[in-house]
Amino acid sequence: MKPIYVDHAATSPTHPAVVDAMVPYFYENFGNPSSIHQFGRISRHAVDEARAFLASTINATEKEIIFTSGGTEADNLAVLGYVMANQNKGNHVITTSIEHHALLHTCHHLEKNDFEITYLPVDENGLISIKDLEDSIKEETILVSIMFGNNEVGTIQPIKQIGELLNEKNIAFHTDAVQAYGIEEIDVKQMHIDFFSVSAHKVNGPKGTGFLYAKNDRYLQPHLHGGEQERKRRAGTENVVGIVGMKEAAKIALNERETKRKQFLSFRDKMIAVFNEQDIEFKINGSDSSFLPHILNVSFPGVSVESLLVNLDLVGVAASSGSACTAGSIEPSHVLVAMFPNDKDRVMSSIRFSFGLGNTIEDIELVALETAKIVKRIKSN
Repeated sequence: MKPIYVDHAATSPTHPAVVDAMVPYFYENFGNPSSIHQFGRISRHAVDEARAFLASTINATEKEIIFTSGGTEADNLAVLGYVMANQNKGNHVITTSIEHHALLHTCHHLEKNDFEITYLPVDENGLISIKDLEDSIKEETILVSIMFGNNEVGTIQPIKQIGELLNEKNIAFHTDAVQAYGIEEIDVKQMHIDFFSVSAHKVNGPKGTGFLYAKNDRYLQPHLHGGEQERKRRAGTENVVGIVGMKEAAKIALNERETKRKQFLSFRDKMIAVFNEQDIEFKINGSDSSFLPHILNVSFPGVSVESLLVNLDLVGVAASSGSACTAGSIEPSHVLVAMFPNDKDRVMSSIRFSFGLGNTIEDIELVALETAKIVKRIKSN
């Protein structure tokens, strides 16, 4: 059986057209964008064009786009940059218990530095309660950070509703949109988003490149010190090659968004149909009405996720769980633990399939059949 990759939420292959767009900036248009000679001006023009285009994809202005090394840096810059610049106004931050570790570990760092963090719980669908959020707000609250769509189960939060609530109270709102960008239609102004994190390699762009949208009237304290790049908000020579690639990847993603959404939903339906036809026991984790179409998280009761992943890998299927495997033991997914605190079996038997470039409906059917075969074999043993 040929290898089949269904772990696109972890990273995605770089689109060939993206590689083509990047190549000239490795050896021909290699100038430093801060240089005033023609080599520098060519690079500066490429960066400026990319900034303007990426801003237009979320209804922002080019002055509001800060290029970063990826989603982790964008999350860090938004949270640390904003709270350190505004700590005179308060020391309370609200987030959720199911954020990416780029955000959670940033909040843990803040807790060690006299900031108070509230971690909102989620229900079994992975959704926060707006009432819980409203009840958690206090005079000292200066920032709320809630991810757009979850990277493990795909649940999409009520972002516009959250934005409207926080806008009324003049509390800054950050969302990690790494999984949602290029898949969902996003308007930062209409949704009242102040900070918005994106990573290129999740939309078939290059690794090591991303951007942070930062609303004009929200001041950030930079945490990299050096030159005056990115309007003094993020020092360091711009990654021109990566930025050019991210622009091309975003262009392709947005042009093909509706086609891809339909395709991913058909993959999801096919996988679920095969599981039903094969008469195996399974449960879908996440919301059944508000979800990212390319992520399907499934629990197979009574089946060890470690055994399932190893057996899938042996037949050439690359999937993942929300767990980190270290020294032969599995640490449960913090997302699934938050959703199912009293159901250890569900937490420890869940696997994530995520779809993307290169997948076909035949691939997905084959993955589902192999998964069902392995589940039956493990349970029979």
